[in-house]
Amino acid sequence: MIKRHGLTWPVLATMLALALALAACGSSDIGESCDEPGSIDECVDNAICTNEDGRSICRLRCDEQSDCPANYSCNGVAATDRKSCQPDKPAK
Repeated sequence: MIKRHGLTWPVLATMLALALALAACGSSDIGESCDEPGSIDECVDNAICTNEDGRSICRLRCDEQSDCPANYSCNGVAATDRKSCQPDKPAK
């Protein structure tokens, strides 16, 4: 078994995998909860924490309506100059 600096390759590989997993933690995916509306640091790339119906959720960032998928509208995020793709509310 090859050793470098007193550690075996399987141990080093495990440590690297753990470090990569920890680095990926902390970024909520689109549709997942977040803590601070307006934050882009809490969500995955190209998403923003959006206040929505009394809760905060990561949503895709947008500049115009064409940036959003069907059934979503590009609306402002409160207390920021940013916008996100927010689900359309059903008609009552």
